[in-house]
Amino acid sequence: MSSRAEIGNTIAKARKASGATQKQMAERTGINKTTLSEIENGRFTGSLDIFERYLDAVGLQLEVTPKQHQLPNWDELDELFGED
Repeated sequence: MSSRAEIGNTIAKARKASGATQKQMAERTGINKTTLSEIENGRFTGSLDIFERYLDAVGLQLEVTPKQHQLPNWDELDELFGED
């Protein structure tokens, strides 16, 4: 899963690709410009409804997928578990 910052960056890129400013998006969606900025900067902790409305406005959608675990690279194992 992407980090909040990566998700926000994707949303910002989609907004910019549409040619809209945050102010224009705020007027279009009824979401405060400060909230849009928080979403784009990965700091949003508000309601899912607001987040989904912004995603819809920029042509994106929320997708939930099973969590994937990432194992360390074999070369990193010695570093992680090696004796000093």
